[in-house]
Amino acid sequence: MSHTPTDTPDSGRSPVARRTVLGAMAAAAAAPGLLALSSPASAAPAPQPAALPGGGDLGPNVIVFDPSTAGIQAKLDQIFKQQETAQFGTGRYALLFKPGTYNGLNAQLGFYTSIAGLGLSPDDTSINGDVTVDAGWFNGNATQNFWRSAENLALTPVNGTNRWAVAQAAPFRRMHVRGGLNLAPNGYGWASGGYIADSRIDGSVGPYSQQQWYTRDSSVGGWSNAVWNMVFSGVQGAPAQSFPNPPYTTLDTTPVSREKPFLYLNGSEYRVFLPEKRTNARGVTWGNGTPRGSSLPLSQFYVAKPGVTAATLNAALTQGLHLLLTPGIYHLDQPIQVNRAGTVVLGLGYATLIPDNGVTALRTADVDGVRLAGFLIDAGPVNSNTLLEVGPTGASADHSANPTTVQDVFVRIGGAGAGKATTSMVINSRHTIIDHTWVWRADHGTGVGWDTNRADYGIRVNGADVLATGLFVEHFNKYDVQWYGERGRTIFFQNEKAYDAPNQAAIQNGSIKGYAAYKVADSVTTHEGWGLGSYCYYNVDQTIVQHHGFAAPNKPGVKFHDLLVVSLGGAGQYERVINDTGAPTSGTSTVPSTVLSYP
Repeated sequence: MSHTPTDTPDSGRSPVARRTVLGAMAAAAAAPGLLALSSPASAAPAPQPAALPGGGDLGPNVIVFDPSTAGIQAKLDQIFKQQETAQFGTGRYALLFKPGTYNGLNAQLGFYTSIAGLGLSPDDTSINGDVTVDAGWFNGNATQNFWRSAENLALTPVNGTNRWAVAQAAPFRRMHVRGGLNLAPNGYGWASGGYIADSRIDGSVGPYSQQQWYTRDSSVGGWSNAVWNMVFSGVQGAPAQSFPNPPYTTLDTTPVSREKPFLYLNGSEYRVFLPEKRTNARGVTWGNGTPRGSSLPLSQFYVAKPGVTAATLNAALTQGLHLLLTPGIYHLDQPIQVNRAGTVVLGLGYATLIPDNGVTALRTADVDGVRLAGFLIDAGPVNSNTLLEVGPTGASADHSANPTTVQDVFVRIGGAGAGKATTSMVINSRHTIIDHTWVWRADHGTGVGWDTNRADYGIRVNGADVLATGLFVEHFNKYDVQWYGERGRTIFFQNEKAYDAPNQAAIQNGSIKGYAAYKVADSVTTHEGWGLGSYCYYNVDQTIVQHHGFAAPNKPGVKFHDLLVVSLGGAGQYERVINDTGAPTSGTSTVPSTVLSYP
């Protein structure tokens, strides 16, 4: 997302080796006779590596406040001043508030800044004041307000309404707003977000200039308007289904959900809460006292600091520890390999993984209940075939009772420097839930160009029964999403095709003009999607024509609801919405072409 405004306020936009040692030791322990045969009787036993410690200090970039802390506002202002415009900087911060009441605060959030309460319920940590995202740094354009978050707090806004003017990768989770919520920047400038989950807004939500939004398993006092695509699932108080006028897509419940893990305090002990899975979910998880789920003490986590090696992270996992990635940048020369069921990898303050030598940043085995949450993967300068793999190729185990969740895990190719990856995210394990991701081939920043930050594919889903809730995937050279698994479902999809295609030939897909944003494989017999949008802004060659935004087999079990395509200011056009169905976009009007149901 990135371009600056052109014509109308609601249109144009946006966008804007220890593991080896441990393995050998395990093998030797399983076959002691072999060890005896290969070692002289008088030989001293090999020294065993010391176990890695669990728990410990959270590091200098996790800043913890309690109600008696002096100078809270000054510290918040200092971090905001540093991070306000640092879109591709290296600073990473988590601001954590112990349970209690805080008065008169305005926590303005810049890039790579997370704010969160440390209670079990949002109402345990009350701020009489605001948690604010605005766009003064970008002349009132909020389309680049990425990579920041608010979680697990209760707010009583000073003037009755809290401002949260964000774009992609800026989740608002487990929040209680005792008042209203304004999702637009001051002056109602450009905005392109966003995501709310497990939150209660007592007053009304005003999206104003927000072009699209997804809200899940929450409660709102009202919702005031819509531009192109507003999607709700499991939201009490949501507007009724009315797409395309106004463009509300409303599902009464969310088929399967499990909230993101979060850090909290039990007395003076840090623990990580693991919310339980819900089916046909509606409303917040925390409304009637203690949320349902389980928790782990911090002593069961390896608390990672920037500079640690991938080998050490893998040794910790092999030892049976979970990973807590404290804020900062982690360079990897081998994949982080998650092999144990139920493993938690939780990032704080946008901890960022960078594969330096073309490896995959993180892989999981085909096991139950892995939870990946709250970190950014930044492609390295050497092309990676993949950046995140959930399950190995051919994974087929049934994980319906305890799925793997991928939540607030964001992927970036380019922007902070030249990066390349053939396919960013591959989902092989069945029943995986992708709950809010932004997978972005950068359209601005450094290291950006059609072949400079080459990335052909965004997400490829091979596993069956995968559910995506809040899928943002943008600017890939070919397909943004490819879906090969059966019985896949997506609730809310937001996409822009790559801005920087040099000409029509560069995007030609055989006889088809352009690669669809969302492609369901011809072999698939059952698939369903609700509230899906694709936009084009071909700013290098505005004569480019994209045949359609969506492509899928024409079969009774493949169903789509509430689709749209839109040309931003006439920079390129779509001929159809899905397959050969739907009207073309027209001229410079920036008016969506819609299809209510397909087939």
